[in-house]
Amino acid sequence: MYRFFKRFSDVFISVIALILFSPLLLLVAILIKIESKGPAIFKQQRIGRGEKVFDIYKFRSMCVGAEKMGSGQYSFKGDPRVTKIGRIIRKLSIDELPQLLNILKGDMSLIGPRPVLTYHPWDISEYTDEQKKRFLVRPGVTGLAQVNGRKTLEWTERIKYDVYYTEHMSLFLDIKIFFKTIIKIVCASNNENTKETVAKPAQSKVINDAETDVHNK
Repeated sequence: MYRFFKRFSDVFISVIALILFSPLLLLVAILIKIESKGPAIFKQQRIGRGEKVFDIYKFRSMCVGAEKMGSGQYSFKGDPRVTKIGRIIRKLSIDELPQLLNILKGDMSLIGPRPVLTYHPWDISEYTDEQKKRFLVRPGVTGLAQVNGRKTLEWTERIKYDVYYTEHMSLFLDIKIFFKTIIKIVCASNNENTKETVAKPAQSKVINDAETDVHNK
């Protein structure tokens, strides 16, 4: 029953948000085009519900071809690949707003596990059966891992939170994540990589006492 309500509220909120933020979306798109060559919207393949691959939409915050330069998928403080406008929209998480379109398309939800790249943190075949539970629900614009460390967390720890969310998804938990996300955005915390955060599943298994850890946060 909650899944139906969640989808209805996702669509309703996304439509309202797109209408309210339309002037901002247009302004950001224009500024990106003025500052650097390339499209204002960046599309990238991610893995969603049911392990289905889809194109995620974000405002482009880096120069074109950034992933092929230097640090690959990792960005860092002072990363020269990030544009001036990109630094601002990243700090305020404005670069994520185009994902409202992903929500309307049914690819994503407002709240859920963040959709992972097809090749990062590792190939889909390398996820354990436990870790694959994160793909049972629509990925979100924000999620439990994002309000409990975000980019400072090692990936197996992020996935631990994702699995916990899929097993305990509820209105109360979504509301809690939503308001924690607002606080994180206002404080601009944990939105930059400080180190590489990938360890192979065999090196760091999902911790079984996830519920205890989450409640202690």
